This record gives sequence, C-alpha cells and structure tokens, in this order.
Amino acid sequence: MPKRLTIGLTGGIASGKSTVAERFLELGTPVIDADQVARDVVAPGQPGLLLVLERFGIGMRNPSGTLNRQALRDRIFKDPSARRDLEAALHPLINAEMQARAEHIEGPYIVLAIPLLVEGGSRDNIDRILCVDVDGALQLTRLMARDGGSEDQALAMLAAQASRAERLAVADDVLLNDGTVSDLRQQVDTLHARYLKQSLSL
Repeated sequence: MPKRLTIGLTGGIASGKSTVAERFLELGTPVIDADQVARDVVAPGQPGLLLVLERFGIGMRNPSGTLNRQALRDRIFKDPSARRDLEAALHPLINAEMQARAEHIEGPYIVLAIPLLVEGGSRDNIDRILCVDVDGALQLTRLMARDGGSEDQALAMLAAQASRAERLAVADDVLLNDGTVSDLRQQVDTLHARYLKQSLSL
C-alpha cells in the first residue's frame, strides 16, 4: 500500500474529540474510531469477549451473550490493576483491527481516533498526533453537564486519564476547544487543508 499520512486524534474526556472526528468525516476524510473497534472486538463470538470472560468471569456476560459493559466499567474503575489487565488483553486486538481496516480505505490521509493514545495506545504507523485541548475547569463543567454526574465522579474520571500536560507534550498539532462548536469546526477545516498539502509530499 502506498504511503499515506496517518493522523492520531486524541484528547481528554469531554474535550470535543467527537465533534472533531465528525467534521473530518464531513470533509471526506476517513475516520476509524478506536471506541467502535473496541466494541466490535468484544462482540459475541469475537476473541476479545473470551479474553474478558477468562479474566473477569462469566458474570461479565449478559443473558443475551453480550458483554455487560456496566459491570466491567464498575470493576475496572475500582481496580487499576484490573484496568491494566483489560488493556493488555484488548489493546493488541484493537490495534490490529484498526490497521486492518485502514488498509482497505482510500484517501490522501486518514484519521485514527484513539482516546487513550497517550495512556498507552499504539503509535505504530501514526505520522502526527492531533490533540483536542481544553482548559481543565471548562472540561470539568462540560463533563458534568454531559453525564449529569457529581463533581466527585467527574474528577475521578479525569484523574484516571493522562493529564493535559502529558497529552500536549506528545502532540504535533493542537486544537484548542475553548470557544463555540463553530470555532472548533473552523479549526478542523484549517487543519484539513494543511494535511492535504502535507499528504502530497509523502
């Protein structure tokens, strides 16, 4: 397959990653979402589901045979070692599936949306890391508004992720999401033009 510019899109929870990914799609750029791939690899009959059940027990399976996501979330949220075990089991499957899908997509460049890229996601074959950045206080406000949870719950979710400084330290490009949705989309448009130009030099 000819060389193609590959962008790794990341950012903290409630930072605006979904809005950015949606805009790239509207502009005709292929986007592969790691969250969707993560759901696919633990679907009934997939090896990821078997790995989860082997590690955490059959109680993680619904009567329908699907993964009990809420039970699994509750388990790994309370136990960091369990979360690390889950990531060690599933990340290789997710990364392999994303690369396999990327090989069948055409276009001058492609976006891999990987929320946990900084926390340990694979950077193989990624040319540039694009971080959606947001001020911590604003991020907290948006997260509470989005999920309807308490401040303590939101702070715990933020603490489980890489810090803002850690994400910015590895970013090649940054979209600062401190304004309106329209502002953020315009920033994506500007980056899109730049990425198209950069893809021509590969």
